[in-house]
Amino acid sequence: MTDSMLHPQTRGLLRRIEDGGAPPLHALEPNEGRVAYRDRGAATQPSPPAVALSRQLVMPGPGGPMALRLYRPAGGQENQALPALVYFHGGGWVVGDLDTHDTLCRELANGSGCAIVAVHYRLAPEHRFPAAADDALAALKWVAGNAPALSIDAERLAVGGDSAGGNLAAVTALAAREVGGLGLRFQLLIYPVTDMRRVARSHQANGQGYLLTSDALAYCCGEYVGDEKGFLDWRASPLLHKDHSNLPPAFVLTAGFDPLRDEGAQYAQRLSEAGSRATLICFERQVHGFFTMGKVIDEAGVAVQLCAAQLKAALLPR
Repeated sequence: MTDSMLHPQTRGLLRRIEDGGAPPLHALEPNEGRVAYRDRGAATQPSPPAVALSRQLVMPGPGGPMALRLYRPAGGQENQALPALVYFHGGGWVVGDLDTHDTLCRELANGSGCAIVAVHYRLAPEHRFPAAADDALAALKWVAGNAPALSIDAERLAVGGDSAGGNLAAVTALAAREVGGLGLRFQLLIYPVTDMRRVARSHQANGQGYLLTSDALAYCCGEYVGDEKGFLDWRASPLLHKDHSNLPPAFVLTAGFDPLRDEGAQYAQRLSEAGSRATLICFERQVHGFFTMGKVIDEAGVAVQLCAAQLKAALLPR
């Protein structure tokens, strides 16, 4: 695959970012990076659509109170028990929050007809592995346990996320299988990190020049997990789990110019080979992070609509 296959809108965005000369996130202190990530996202995200409800929640987490945000789709009945997606935001386990993914969660709620519960897990380096993974599983358990009060159907739940959030969703699905009884029906994995060793070919092919770089990935994995020994833990690298059978159906979305492209495909293949249902779609002309950039990249809107449709098909009766 050559640069000529980049979508023209994406190529133009990469050129503007390069010409702007902003420092990469991994060159900033974590708090500076969090502000920069929020500001950059605001420039590329669509305006947030109206929903029937957006409400802040707080739950007791493994490390203290955790913030969540509940969304209900526009046009729905107020107290109807809806299926729900528990969503983990991206940002390399270091940056990102409920606000950086607010528009996306609203879009997914309206497009699917499902409730969305966005989770702000603990961030690295202040809270290192397995803090985020522990928080993610705790959030799913809390939503399942409090479903009636949230007007959520506890028997129709999904987990999802983008990038680091996709990693947490995959890890949570594996952990939930061992717990049992959590009503998990689906996993939505958007260019997920599945192998922190970063050995797939796409890391070499796409490691420079396409927004997410090898240096940034090394920084994020190091800040969250630390070293090679930690990378081998399946809670960091779900691809390395020994058993991928009996997992909820997965929809895995990747991007052609993403360093994470191949490990996302490998994860979908591993699920399928183990007898778990998995569908893989690659947006060949896109880069990592495009999913939330619908203001400047048209294919982002198509990708969001596709994911919402998959979520609806998995959780809502036909």
